[in-house]
Amino acid sequence: MLNTMTTPTAPVPHPGPMLTFPARILEIKEEAYAIATYQIAFESEAVRKTYRFRPGQFNMLYLPGIGEVPISMSSDPAESEVIGHTIRYAGNVTRAISRLQTGDVIGVRGPYGSYWPMERLIGDDLCIVTGGIGLAPLRPVIYHVLRHREQYGRVYLLYGARTPKDMLYTDEYEAWKQQGIQILLTVDRADPSWRGNVGVVPMLFYQLRLDPKKTAVLTCGPEIMIHFVIYEALARRISKERIYVSMERNMKCGVGLCGHCQFGPAFVCKEGPVFAYAAIEPFFGVEEF
Repeated sequence: MLNTMTTPTAPVPHPGPMLTFPARILEIKEEAYAIATYQIAFESEAVRKTYRFRPGQFNMLYLPGIGEVPISMSSDPAESEVIGHTIRYAGNVTRAISRLQTGDVIGVRGPYGSYWPMERLIGDDLCIVTGGIGLAPLRPVIYHVLRHREQYGRVYLLYGARTPKDMLYTDEYEAWKQQGIQILLTVDRADPSWRGNVGVVPMLFYQLRLDPKKTAVLTCGPEIMIHFVIYEALARRISKERIYVSMERNMKCGVGLCGHCQFGPAFVCKEGPVFAYAAIEPFFGVEEF
């Protein structure tokens, strides 16, 4: 059986994990091509005031007659009365969401899944490594760190995108830097305005000097990128127990009943999406496992 001791799971705070609650769209902000952040709030004041999520968890967003889609929260977990979801328009449900406007209502149930173990990492240096829309599930980590900056050591953000225009949340980088987060950026293809790194995200490790005994790596993005992030972290003697990975799978129910998101012996919607690499090493990267 999978050892989930290093993958904490939070309880669902609402009475019944399959209950859907209506939420109204307050704001839509375009982040990049075919990607936008939706700020929503539950219609029910009681739900709005009791809802809480941890960095790394996700909600199921529902449109009647179309379906549901799992989307990680990308907003500040300390301000959970308004919840942000950064959505890439890639399938039937997300394309339908792209046609919604401010003031429209969407169904929400959750939160689900495990989360980044921020309490366990107090006192550590953090290396946040991500690519593309993978920054969205890690943005709540950044907000948490900024609110509790004295609890963590050095914090690095290694982030890459296909082009400079595909980078998310660029208007926040300066504020993050001013509060002690060191940001290293890279792109696959530069444009005339780009003066930074060009290349894949794992290569940014070569610009850092990490203390393996006190560094934790948190990574989310394309699975091939995660594979090489793990390789670079292990090469720097960071232990498997201190590398945390957020996995993406085809989640349908969110509670481990349908089996769509099975990942080896685990279900991503329950034991994940955040795993310690030590827990998934035997089947990470194994095709169709």
